[in-house]
Amino acid sequence: MTDREELQYVQYHSSKESTYLAAIRQLISNDLSEPYSIYVYRYFLYQWGDLCFLALDEHDDMLGVVISKLEPHRGGPMRGYIAMLAVRKEHRGRGIATKLVRMAIDVMIERDADEIALETEVTNTAAMKLYERLGFLRSKRLHRYYLNGNSAFRFVLFVKESAFTSRLGYDENDEDEDQPELPPSA
Repeated sequence: MTDREELQYVQYHSSKESTYLAAIRQLISNDLSEPYSIYVYRYFLYQWGDLCFLALDEHDDMLGVVISKLEPHRGGPMRGYIAMLAVRKEHRGRGIATKLVRMAIDVMIERDADEIALETEVTNTAAMKLYERLGFLRSKRLHRYYLNGNSAFRFVLFVKESAFTSRLGYDENDEDEDQPELPPSA
């Protein structure tokens, strides 16, 4: 495939499960270190299939996939979560992962996400660079997070200022009397 050939980016739909599920599982199992069962895929795809996007070539062969969800986090903010992202090795570096993640982020923002989180292995520098380019911040290191013993970084994209400031313990309505008032900008 040359760069001139067009890719199709499509939203997953349950009516296409028989067409896409095996290809999704194969692509992710080739790329990610975690061995996910069919039940994990169905957990995400049955509830949040509309937050799953696929990159297909002109023959409808799957080149990339992102699987996500969106729900209230511990009774607080609406948190999007990017659970899985994979692109065929021979098609990396063409912006496919960036496009897939942006599509998922855009839908989560449309649905009022406050923040979007994900984890990636500390050894996956390409993924970390991708997420940092998209505005994600490293939130914490998770020691021995994966079954293979590797650690992970949690990344968070704060979509709304309120999600970010609540993490810092900052309340915009608090006034600090010791803080000098700044003159208005010229």
